[in-house]
Amino acid sequence: MGEPEPNSTVPRRQLGRFLRQQREKAGVTVKAASDHLECSTQKLWRIEKGAVPVRGADVRTLCLFYQTPNEITEALIGLAKETRAKGWWAAHGDAVPDWFDLYIGLESAASHIRKYEPTIIPGLLQAHAYMEAVLRADGPDLTDTELESRIKIRQERQGLLSRHFPAPPRLEVVVAESALHARIDIPGAMQQQLFHLLKANEQPHISVRVLPTSAGPHRASVSGAFSILEFPSMNGEVGEPPTVYSESLTGALYLDRPRELAVYEQAWNALVALALPEGDSDDMIKKIMTTGEMSSRE
Repeated sequence: MGEPEPNSTVPRRQLGRFLRQQREKAGVTVKAASDHLECSTQKLWRIEKGAVPVRGADVRTLCLFYQTPNEITEALIGLAKETRAKGWWAAHGDAVPDWFDLYIGLESAASHIRKYEPTIIPGLLQAHAYMEAVLRADGPDLTDTELESRIKIRQERQGLLSRHFPAPPRLEVVVAESALHARIDIPGAMQQQLFHLLKANEQPHISVRVLPTSAGPHRASVSGAFSILEFPSMNGEVGEPPTVYSESLTGALYLDRPRELAVYEQAWNALVALALPEGDSDDMIKKIMTTGEMSSRE
C-alpha cells in the first residue's frame, strides 16, 4: 500500500497530541495553559484535539510555559507549519462546518472505516436521489445552489472508495433494517439506493450488513450513529491512534482515549454479532426491492 498523501488533518492531530502530552508532563491545567496563551479553554481544547491549524508562535509560547526541551519545541513548530495546509474541501467554504472539516480530513487519511447507522444510509454509500433527499431534510432552508454544493462535497468524499493512490480504505457498514424502509418523496429514490448498496457489497473492500429489527435492544442502542476510523502507519512508524466520531445537529465528538475506544469497540462487536452476514443482507435488500416494502410513496 502506498503512503497516504499529505493531509493537514493528520499533522494537526499529531501536534495537538504532542502538545497535550507536554502540558500533562509539566503538570499544567488546561485553564492555566489557556490563560498563559491568552485564549479560551475551548480554543486550547480544539488545539489539543487537532481541530484547528496552529501558529508557530503559539506553539513556542506553550512550549516555553511547559519547559519543553528546545529540540522538541523546534520540531513542533515545524509541524505547526504543516497544519495550515488546506484540503480539497476548503474550496467549498461555509458549506463545510468547522467541526466537520476535521472529520473529512480524517476520513480521507483513514485505512479502515467502520460505521453504524440506525436511521439513514451512510453518506459514503448514498446514491444521488437519496443523498438529495437527506440533505434537503437536514437543511430545509438551503437554496438550490447551496444544496448542489453539499451534494458535490458528498460525492467528492465518496471518491475515496474508488481512488487508486493511496489504496481506498476498508469500509465496513452496519445499517439498521428500518433505514431500508425509509419514505422518500423522490420517485424511485429508494429503489436506486438499495441497488446502490448491492453494488457496493460487490466491492472487495466494502462490506454492508443489515441489523434486523428482530435483533432487539443492543449495546449501541443508546449511542446512536458512530464511526471508528483507523489509520495506516506512516514512514514505517506507528500511525495516528484510532478515533471514534459521533455527530449531532450542532457539532461532533472526536474520541481517541483508550478507554473510550474500548467502549465503542464493544458496541461494534455487539452489532457485528447481531447483524446479518453479507449474503443474507443482500437477500433482505433484494426482498425489499422486489416487494416494494420500502415506502407506499414509491
